[in-house]
Amino acid sequence: MDLPWSERTPNDVEIKNAEKILDTEHYGLKEVKDRILEYMAVMKLKNKDKKEKREITPTILCFVGPPGVGKTSIGKSIAHALGRKFVKVSLGGIRDEAEIRGHRRTYVGAMPGRIMQGMKNAGTLNPVFMLDEIDKVGADFRGDPSAALLEALDPEQNSVFEDHYIDMAYNLSEVIFITTANILDTIPPALRDRLEVIRFSGYTPEEKFQIAGTFLWKKVLEANGLSPEKIGLPPGLFKRIISGYTREAGVRNLERELSKILRKVARDNADKAESKVMITKKLIEKHLGPIIFSETLSEERDDIGMATGLAWTQVGGDILFIEVSIVPGKGTLTLTGQLGDVMKESCQAAFSYVRSKWQDLGLEKDFHKDIDVHIHVPEGAVPKDGPSAGIAITTALVSALTGKATRKDTAMTGEVTLRGRVLEIGGLKEKAIAGYMSGLKRIIIPEKNKRNLEKMPDEVKKNMKFFPVKHMDDVLRLAMVS
Repeated sequence: MDLPWSERTPNDVEIKNAEKILDTEHYGLKEVKDRILEYMAVMKLKNKDKKEKREITPTILCFVGPPGVGKTSIGKSIAHALGRKFVKVSLGGIRDEAEIRGHRRTYVGAMPGRIMQGMKNAGTLNPVFMLDEIDKVGADFRGDPSAALLEALDPEQNSVFEDHYIDMAYNLSEVIFITTANILDTIPPALRDRLEVIRFSGYTPEEKFQIAGTFLWKKVLEANGLSPEKIGLPPGLFKRIISGYTREAGVRNLERELSKILRKVARDNADKAESKVMITKKLIEKHLGPIIFSETLSEERDDIGMATGLAWTQVGGDILFIEVSIVPGKGTLTLTGQLGDVMKESCQAAFSYVRSKWQDLGLEKDFHKDIDVHIHVPEGAVPKDGPSAGIAITTALVSALTGKATRKDTAMTGEVTLRGRVLEIGGLKEKAIAGYMSGLKRIIIPEKNKRNLEKMPDEVKKNMKFFPVKHMDDVLRLAMVS
């Protein structure tokens, strides 16, 4: 009886007001905000048309992106903008189907599922319901919770959702479900099919600077019992903390570093009656230690047998150095750096491509018989895999065999076929942001990824040149020092 059966919050949404709330609470994320405002506009039009008896089925939004980019907090902002209750259920580590659909009442210790408990806490039929970490739902002998989520998240079925404990149909069709995930790969295809994916990429240094000044500084001051009248941080030093102490896609680590400074300053000045403390460069180094990350991670000079690749990880983009060494031997190919199966195959494909192009590259016909080739990707303790390092491996191999240096300011991403065609890749935005933050100036990308440049941050497009290519010949022409 505690469940809401008829209580609703009003649906009269002012789009301009909602837009203002989203902009006030979050910096950037234009694509995400646009999609949310479209959702609200459709809802407003639907409510105006009273003739329509059947509700238009809502879309289940799924926010996908690295940790700390604001997926959960924008869910709260949506509830605020709509004037609805906000409920959050974390699904990380759930393995029992009964956690979603409830236990039958015949069992000892039977309880309703998480969804029904969330509805009871909300107290209304139409809350914003966030299912956090949907990619971390497990499955074992107690059932598959992701399969139980299908009924709750399918707009065609959830008007008669049946929890085993409640044992009667309950209407979830007015609930706005929002799910979050770090990666899509672990979400079962049947569940993914019901979700509209909205991608959150990492922030550029300029975006982090704006977020730090507008949102984080106030938040950490309040959390540490300080006020802007008691402590000040010049804007230039925000940039120093961002570039020197954080190298992440989100802003969670930046928040930790700011808190760390404030805690130490608060301790030093707790008993003093000073009017205002100004944080200086010297004070930052004293409290945070020497700079962790140098301004640029890219190579300092053009080098032979070396290429810079770009990688996508669950926490954003990263740059990857690929080294090739040629020594006298019997034609053996050695691969090190804890590479996954896909990258090992990329290395073998690159070697076969170079052998087939011996004439064009100015090599001897049987050049491989008297040498051993060693391909190494530094940071051997970090496992590496993915289908986008092919052209970087091939470039490093050609550079080592021909003795021509590669450009230090150029990175590349794309897979190569045995005929030299450059194949499309994913995660270009995250990779480009990582390249920009590492001090690179040029990125070679597959021709088919040209369309992804439209959604690239303006700051990255302004400071970097992108070179779309179709064939390995174009890559070598652009990557080698002429």
